[in-house]
Amino acid sequence: MSPLSNRTFPRVEPGVSLMSLLARGSRPRKSEPRRHHHRLEIESLEGNEYPVLAMPDTVVFPNLVTPLFISRDRSLRAVEAAEAVEGPLLVVAQRNAEAADPDLTDLYTIGTAVEVGRVLRMPDGSTTVLVQGIERVRIVDVVETEPYLRVLGVPLYEDERHDMASEALMRAVLALFEKLVDLDANVPEDAYVAAMNEKDPGGLADLLAHVLNLELEKRQELLETLDANTRLQKLSIMLGQELDVLELESRIQTQVQQEMDKSQREYYLREQLRAIQTELGEDDDTKREVKELREKLAAAGMPDEVKARAEKEITRLGTMSSMSPDATIVQTYLEVLLELPWKHATEDNLDLGRAEQILERNHYGLPKVKERVLEHIAVRKLAQEKMKSPILCFVGPPGTGKTSLGKSIAEALGRKFVRLSLGGVHDEAEIRGHRRTYIGSLPGRIIQTMRNAGAINPLFMLDEVDKLGLDFRGDPAAALLEVLDPEQNHAFSDHYLEVPYDLSKVLFITTANILDPIPPALRDRMEVIEFPGYIEEEKLAIARQFLIPRQLEAHGLKPETVQFGDASLRAMIREYTFEAGVRNFERAIANVCRKIARRVAEGKAAPGRITPATVSKFLGPPQYSEWLANEVDDIGVANGLAWTEAGGDVMQVEVALVVGKGSLTLTGQLGEVMQESAQAALTYARAHADDFGLGELDFDKIDLHIHVPEGGIPKDGPSAGVTMAAALISALTEQPLRHDVAMTGEITLRGRVLPIGGLKEKLMAAHRMRLKTVFIPKRNEKDLADVPRNVQRDLELIRVDHVDEILARALVQDEAPTARPKRNLAKRQVEAETNQAETAAPAAA
Repeated sequence: MSPLSNRTFPRVEPGVSLMSLLARGSRPRKSEPRRHHHRLEIESLEGNEYPVLAMPDTVVFPNLVTPLFISRDRSLRAVEAAEAVEGPLLVVAQRNAEAADPDLTDLYTIGTAVEVGRVLRMPDGSTTVLVQGIERVRIVDVVETEPYLRVLGVPLYEDERHDMASEALMRAVLALFEKLVDLDANVPEDAYVAAMNEKDPGGLADLLAHVLNLELEKRQELLETLDANTRLQKLSIMLGQELDVLELESRIQTQVQQEMDKSQREYYLREQLRAIQTELGEDDDTKREVKELREKLAAAGMPDEVKARAEKEITRLGTMSSMSPDATIVQTYLEVLLELPWKHATEDNLDLGRAEQILERNHYGLPKVKERVLEHIAVRKLAQEKMKSPILCFVGPPGTGKTSLGKSIAEALGRKFVRLSLGGVHDEAEIRGHRRTYIGSLPGRIIQTMRNAGAINPLFMLDEVDKLGLDFRGDPAAALLEVLDPEQNHAFSDHYLEVPYDLSKVLFITTANILDPIPPALRDRMEVIEFPGYIEEEKLAIARQFLIPRQLEAHGLKPETVQFGDASLRAMIREYTFEAGVRNFERAIANVCRKIARRVAEGKAAPGRITPATVSKFLGPPQYSEWLANEVDDIGVANGLAWTEAGGDVMQVEVALVVGKGSLTLTGQLGEVMQESAQAALTYARAHADDFGLGELDFDKIDLHIHVPEGGIPKDGPSAGVTMAAALISALTEQPLRHDVAMTGEITLRGRVLPIGGLKEKLMAAHRMRLKTVFIPKRNEKDLADVPRNVQRDLELIRVDHVDEILARALVQDEAPTARPKRNLAKRQVEAETNQAETAAPAAA
């Protein structure tokens, strides 16, 4: 018989489950000393053979009874082999719990030798084995793998010293474990009793590791720690972490219970209060509120569908307690519903003369916009009931008067003016509102603005419609489709109201700086009216009529004491502002007025007339210089025209040639379309090399570099095609281009010049920079109707169909166009090849 057969197992009483036995951490009686057979001790020195039972989620500790649940045939054969020889079984935890047939690499190297006590067959085919740990064993080698895993193992013995450090650690661990037992209902109290009676440090550490709900890796770490004091230190850290979690969980449960008790108490008290108020007759306040709401409902003029919904909510409010949270929600909903204008409308003033006078008084220029507004008033006068309100979209650079014109239109029509800024709106609920199921829900900004307007037909301005955002919360631009569609907005649906609201009588005006960001479906619903940038003369007139009087009044100055000359105003426009509107121009005027106001307030002499020298003194050095004034004709430099949000700009295109390998370099933050234009221009130049006297030029031996200055600004678009072609050909032929000439147009591989957009803004930029000649596509001639006459008068506008027409007049014809360029480029290529050959000859030698 095996020497291990002398060990005794605790007797399992009837009705006592294996799990409860595990929780108690049953241990062998201390009165029975551990006995080792002489042969076993010799084998312990050389190693013993053990059948292996691999457990995916269990670690067994020495001297403790543990039930093991087995379902694998291979594991069952290992148990049967241990029973057959009445020998120990080695229980080892798996590193990979998902391995169905683990080998030695899937197991930890240290396990526990156990004695099989009882084997129970379950009805579902599984087997439960009750085992008792004996000692730790390290696996040394594999003996065999079939029919079960059998290994050679060496027992591991721990240092059983019991000193003062061990006693202190045991007391600390027991104190922590006592707190854990109080907080964790899953740990039985008799586990603490067993722990208190454990006198061995290693035994206490194994017992607590067995009882605690630790992860497999932490259990294995404790099993592999042979020093008892070290094991207790690790266990104290784990106990502390578990206590922190349990204390936080207990605190949360306590708070939740207190809140529940508070809610139940409040409900009980409310019911008592309601009963007392009923007895005292104090519920008359609720009845009075309901009566007032019914009176407002009768005077609101709501449609039948909306009125029925409001009546239902009022009836519901009457049955609620005034202290109920739902009562506040219903009351807020009814207030919004009753304060909305359902039938009240202001009367339109259809006097065309008065409207025209107001528009001319408040705004300079903008003839197309004013004409469209007067047309609307005229049609309203003739067919007021049949006409639907238009949806206008004012598009133009900042500072051109889009928002202020909306206010003037409202004044001309006699309507109320309301404004809603859409810049940065990302949430669709900002337009349609939140449903009432959410705490703190409100109607959308459309309904809120209508509530503030107090009339069903205001002039509603939606500012910055091109700045709408889009993210995971929805697309507000899509929500605006219903608002800005005359065929749908008579029954606008807000999530908060949940009833249709009529927006068809509202005059909507939207504003934007550019049209590109606006979705096509939304753009299709609006009538676009473009606001052009102001030319210099228009800015002077606006300053005289509006800006200067407003700033003089704002700064407490009298018009007769301060006068701005035309020269000073032009200096501000040219040297201190760079914009299509007048916003910065007005700031410059305000800056000058502040300087004068300070001198007047200090009692010092103030200039009565503002001159360019005064402007320079007050505003400092010029911010924008006239860069074209001192330029000369140059080779490979052409002036192009660009459209920007500020109106328009003049940009230069520079081309440089160096001896190389035929590469093309593009710099200046050019977009894909602009890069393709450069490729097309180069292809045209190479295809017509003979026409430009470049027949002997080998393009594969030169590198071309095209650069557009101001590299910090992204640039794109096809309109710089002819500019790049002219600069390329100028650099290749070494003929300078006129510095007072600008050009715009898209180029094809055949050299044709195609039409472009933004012609008006580009020509105004050329006029502002005082250029003399501008080449434009012939097919853009129709767009000249929008260009101010003084701009057309000051500029020489040449309509072209082919790039050759531009080259014929833009290139400076000071000598034969082909002799010098052809000779110089060919000569440089020959010199470069000679130098390369001379450099290579010594290397070959």
